[in-house]
Amino acid sequence: MITYYHNPRCSKSREGLVFLEARGQAVKVVNYKETPLRPDELLEIIDALGIEAMDVVRTKEKLWKEQFSDKELDEEELVLLMIEHPELMERPIAVNGDKAAIGRPTENLEKVL
Repeated sequence: MITYYHNPRCSKSREGLVFLEARGQAVKVVNYKETPLRPDELLEIIDALGIEAMDVVRTKEKLWKEQFSDKELDEEELVLLMIEHPELMERPIAVNGDKAAIGRPTENLEKVL
């Protein structure tokens, strides 16, 4: 089963969910804004993505630009920041076993099938 970290207000996140369901995938949807991830969960996702925490941060968000873009934050600080401010986390993210993908563009989700 694919775990899908979803923001229902985001059109790309909604598109990704339709993409997976249209391919007959069983999907467990997690609205990460209502059900925040634990730091260890987010670290596991980042590890499965094979990228750095900074690559999961939405750097175009107003909050990031105004409060954090001028700070040097390490991996742990970035993870805690995304837990505290989930709107700073890239979306959507799909995880299937040890595979994960950020669904921007939507076709990236093929990596978890």
